[in-house]
Amino acid sequence: MGMERQEKVGAAPTAAFNLAESGYGDRPDLDDDGREKRTGTLVTASAHIITAVIGSGVLSLAWAIAQLGWVIGPAVLLAFSVITWFCSSLLADCYRSPDPVHGKRNYTYGQAVRVNLGVAKYRLCSLAQYVNLVGVTIGYTITTAISMGAIKRSNCFHRNGHDAACLASDTTNMIIFAGIQIILSQLPNFHKIWWLSIVAAVMSLAYSTIGLGLSIAKIAGGGHAKTTLTGVTVGVDVSASEKIWRTFQSLGDIAFAYSYSNVLIEIQDTLRSSPPENEVMKKASFIGVSTTTMFYMLCGVLGYAAFGNRAPGNFLTGFGFYEPFWLVDVGNVCIVIHLVGAYQVFCQPIYQFVEGWARSRWPDSGFLNAERILRLPLGAGDFPVSPFRLVWRTLYVVLTAVVAMAFPFFNDFLGLIGAVSFWPLTVYFPVQMYMSQAKVRRFSPTWTWMNVLSIACLVVSLLAAAGSIQGLIKSVAHYKPFSVSS
Repeated sequence: MGMERQEKVGAAPTAAFNLAESGYGDRPDLDDDGREKRTGTLVTASAHIITAVIGSGVLSLAWAIAQLGWVIGPAVLLAFSVITWFCSSLLADCYRSPDPVHGKRNYTYGQAVRVNLGVAKYRLCSLAQYVNLVGVTIGYTITTAISMGAIKRSNCFHRNGHDAACLASDTTNMIIFAGIQIILSQLPNFHKIWWLSIVAAVMSLAYSTIGLGLSIAKIAGGGHAKTTLTGVTVGVDVSASEKIWRTFQSLGDIAFAYSYSNVLIEIQDTLRSSPPENEVMKKASFIGVSTTTMFYMLCGVLGYAAFGNRAPGNFLTGFGFYEPFWLVDVGNVCIVIHLVGAYQVFCQPIYQFVEGWARSRWPDSGFLNAERILRLPLGAGDFPVSPFRLVWRTLYVVLTAVVAMAFPFFNDFLGLIGAVSFWPLTVYFPVQMYMSQAKVRRFSPTWTWMNVLSIACLVVSLLAAAGSIQGLIKSVAHYKPFSVSS
């Protein structure tokens, strides 16, 4: 990348201490930190990144490209991918500290920030992470409810014609989704739901591929969708002010599609130590982001070609596709299954944080520490039940559902989440950690251009947030309860 690190003083002694002094060097089944030998490879890390990145963000890309047009749309998508890859490469060097090859391991993103930037920045990072996690769980509640409603509407349109008044209640679907999440949330930790994560990853690839296939079929079927070099046309499709706000919001939608920095350190922690984890992770990030970008380009560009300037906010629920209705239904079923699992992936860290804090604050509380084992019928196994977990996690799911009911707008909410999380988690902290660890001198060329990059991304995030908030305000003003918001 054209940046030279200063000499790594003390790297070899650090490694020698880890292996010799800790006593783990002679154990072939353990790594240098005493944990079970890691077996991850370039292939597994690349696969983890692809499945972490590709998700519900892909559904809004056709709309985002429609706001920006044929020239700026793909260019912005490519720019976000390059920035994401570059900052991910910086973050890969922060897995070990103070040396990226022989230093002590950091097991989480937050731990890496604390070691490299101190407690104050760690607290800011934690705030950004948990705000992002809460926002994503609310967004997933909205998206799932819309897809559940789209299944009902799709069958209605098939029976009664495309002009029929087919309506669905977002609120009812959110209540159903919340009920499912209350049950799943009683599982004590993430290790108990590893299978749910695998199913979710398969579903995300499935509905993305279905959406891509339907776009290709629509283009091949003929008809003319109006597209332009600059996207939606002022005075025809939108007003001048609406064009500006939509352009800003589309930046947030694209940023959301590339949000995965939260889990990069955790993915890197699965890699075997030889070759060095940072080198493997940089290659995996390049493969993962490149593959994802190619897929996103196809979905966004072909979706825009299929729908033109009238591309819906969610191309599987906005009913640009009516037939084959069963395939549209399958796509939306995949979305529902994916987000049922993805909700748990994102809320489990919140659960663990609050419960860990509560138990450390009140260590002798019987309510916090009590746990009973329920034996499930038909040999299904044991199910641990905790009164505190039951009350607190149920309350969290209910609160996220209530917020989702108040703002059931897929596109606007995804744009806001992307805008709020992109700059701090994808750009700012990786850049700051790299410069701290590499001891980059203030006002040197590297220091200057990396800060310029960070400030530019901050401006983009603020504009995207403004556009998304304006979109939310407008959507609230025009909201009709019995409809499907796209």
